[in-house]
Amino acid sequence: MPQFGDDLFLGGNSGQTYMGTGPQSATSVFTGSITTTTLTVNALLSGDPLVVGQYITGSGVTANTYITASLGQNSSGLNTYTLSASTTSVSSVTMYAAGNALLGDPSPMSLGVGPLGRIYIWDTIPQTLQTANIAASQAPAASGSLTLTAGTSAKSFIRADGTTVIQLDVPRALQVNSSTTARTFTVSGWDYYGQPMTESIVVATAGTPKFGKKAWYQISSVTISGSATAVTVGTTDILGSPVRIIDGGYIIDPGWAGALAPDTGTFVAADTTNPATSTTGDVRGTYQPSSATNGSSRLVMSIAVPAIAVGPNATRTGALGVTQA
Repeated sequence: MPQFGDDLFLGGNSGQTYMGTGPQSATSVFTGSITTTTLTVNALLSGDPLVVGQYITGSGVTANTYITASLGQNSSGLNTYTLSASTTSVSSVTMYAAGNALLGDPSPMSLGVGPLGRIYIWDTIPQTLQTANIAASQAPAASGSLTLTAGTSAKSFIRADGTTVIQLDVPRALQVNSSTTARTFTVSGWDYYGQPMTESIVVATAGTPKFGKKAWYQISSVTISGSATAVTVGTTDILGSPVRIIDGGYIIDPGWAGALAPDTGTFVAADTTNPATSTTGDVRGTYQPSSATNGSSRLVMSIAVPAIAVGPNATRTGALGVTQA
């Protein structure tokens, strides 16, 4: 895998970067003493041996002091060095050596401005929302499972594990409706990446659809907490982001329906609550365009993806959000 690959990198060790203005090497930790400009090392605790050019820090050491020469071993067999700045007296303390005042820029370093992120282009054409394409109107006599039937813009699909699900055109939030108030709908299924999900949605006003917060891709079951009439389950125009967006500032340009001007839709940032629950929001964030989906309008959103989501230091949480509930 390249150092700064364009694809999502979901694991691995930290990679070295070659960008920045303050060259820093791996830190060496040691004990020693300083008399004016002479450093005597008593013991190297960790890291590589000291070399000419390394900055020295520690209790009482003058700021920006670095090694200018190696004097070899003294009569006691200990390493001694000449320093660039005078320090009155430092005796038997722990010190650190890091960076190199003599190296050019850019140079190998463990800290800097990299690794850098990438720009992800979210490109999708969602179909028109349907109010009952997951569960057609029905009247359950008691609490339990609803009858699911794939309607417009949804299809019945058998997963590799043998589970039959209703699969949507794109990841999007659901809407539920009932003529009876105070009914809780519990949805089960999977997101676009195959993570199992659950969501509880409560109808508060009879006959008024209640929108969920999570972006669903496959629905395996929907249960209701009691008897009701005119019960339906469908989709919304709330679309699920393919990558985690924790702040609107990461959205560079939301393009919708061919317009050059940025769209003025509704963005909801990724819910970072960990662990997620059946009532928390979408783990990657959602976006609802300013006008209704229709099967022909295209959403083209440029998203700034930070280094925690791409590159050698990326994590699955950084790219795809916390584990679904």
